[in-house]
Formats: sequence, structure tokens, C-alpha cells
Amino acid sequence: MNAIKEMHDTTLTLPVRSRIPAKSVALPVEHGAWGFLFEPLLAGLLIAPTLGGGFLSVMIVGAFLCRQPLKFVLGDLKSGKRLPRTAVAIRWLFYFASIAAVGLVGSIFTAEYRSFIPLVIAAPAALYLIWQDASRKSREMVPELLAAAALSATIASLTLAAGATYVFATAMWLTMTARLIPSVIYVRNRLRLEKKKDYSKAASLAAHVAAAAVLVGLYLVGLGSILTIVVAGFLLMRSVSGLSSSRKQMTAKQLGVREVIYGVIYALSVVLGYYLSI
Repeated sequence: MNAIKEMHDTTLTLPVRSRIPAKSVALPVEHGAWGFLFEPLLAGLLIAPTLGGGFLSVMIVGAFLCRQPLKFVLGDLKSGKRLPRTAVAIRWLFYFASIAAVGLVGSIFTAEYRSFIPLVIAAPAALYLIWQDASRKSREMVPELLAAAALSATIASLTLAAGATYVFATAMWLTMTARLIPSVIYVRNRLRLEKKKDYSKAASLAAHVAAAAVLVGLYLVGLGSILTIVVAGFLLMRSVSGLSSSRKQMTAKQLGVREVIYGVIYALSVVLGYYLSI
């Protein structure tokens, strides 16, 4: 009888495997977040392909992927809880941090040190975003705008790794920021409109007009492309029609996928404009 009781007690103490879907803890669910990551990287790698830029991209992708599991780890620690998802998040955080570490070590040996300058400049924004994630406030306007500006810095790093001037790298940073920030403002207002909440046509319009003005200014000083200006004009019209009463209703997922497609087109316009000198 004692042996049976011991077996029963042992069975009760066996660890229970977490049923938390790893994907929900490991990967960002927002389609726009993937666009923010890959649009500047795509343009940067095509404009300035280097081994150092490749390692920098690995580091950036790894660091980006760390954000989702880190959000759960810090959030649970801050609330004094250790949930089943916490262990899952810690495991994925280790995997992604390892990827970032490989990219960091490789870039140290293959990329110019000045290519890290844009990332250092963007670091305070990244730290602020981590804190907002832990506080469950990352969906607010300011964190999303800072995320867009910080991720835009990656194209500057990749071009510097290829020996570009600081002026050119800054122009590329501004070019990608002129795409991502208006997108954030438009999507936020579009989603509010779809949910029948208060929204602002003026904010989205002003952001797109300001972005177009920046791109025109860069073009006039020889650091931009007419192709990118044309795409920015299309995005401006998209903003106007998308916030009108004649719009086609969309889910958040549909809107996110469409914005990723627009982002790829924008990035390719930057690349083609660079190589065609137009």
C-alpha cells in the first residue's frame, strides 16, 4: 500500500507541459511590425550589400524578435507573477538573443564601427519601448512612432557599413521615416474609424503631406528619387480615400497585410531610384 501511495504522489508532482501556443509568446502578431522591420533592411541590403551589413541585419532581426518574449518576461516579473507562459517566453528570448549575439559578433569583425552610430542613437528609444512593453503601453501613439523612427535607423547603419557618407545615410533614414511614421498615423486612425471611434483625417493628411515635403526636399538636393515621391503621393491618396465614407471596410489583418505590400513597393522605389539616378 505504501508503494502504491508513493507512486500516486510521484504522479501528482510530474511537471505539466505548458499549453501556451509558442507562437503567441515568441512572435509579434502585428503585420505592420514585420513591415517596419524588413522595409528598411530590404532597401538597405539592396542599395549597400556587404558582409558587414548582412551580419548587422542578423543582429537587428534577432534583437527585434527578442521584443515579444521580453515583453512577457518583464511584464510577469513586474507584476510579481511566474506564469506557464513565462518559461516559454524565457526559452524563446534565449533563442532570439543568441541570434542577435551571432550577428553582433560577426558585425564587429566585418562592419565599420561607424555603422553602429545610428543604432546607438536609436537605443534610448528602444529602451523606452521595452519599458512600455513591460507596462503594457506599447500600443499607444508615442511608442509606435518611436518604434518607426528607431527601425528606420537600420538603413542608415547598412549604408554606413558599405562606406556611405553620413549625409547619405541620414537621407536614407529620413526617407524610411517618411514612410513609416505616416503609416502608423494612418493605420491607427483607420482602425479607429472601422471601430466607430473618434479619428482624425487631418492628422493623417498632415503626416503624409509633411513626408512628401521631406522627400521633395531630398530630391532637390540630389539625395532622393522621383519614384519614391510618386509612391508617397499614392500613399497620400490612399490615406484620403481610406478615411473617407466611400472606403471599403477592412479588418486589422487585411489592413496590415496591405500596408506591408505598400511598404515593399516603397522600399523598391528607393532602391530603383538609387540605381537609376532618378
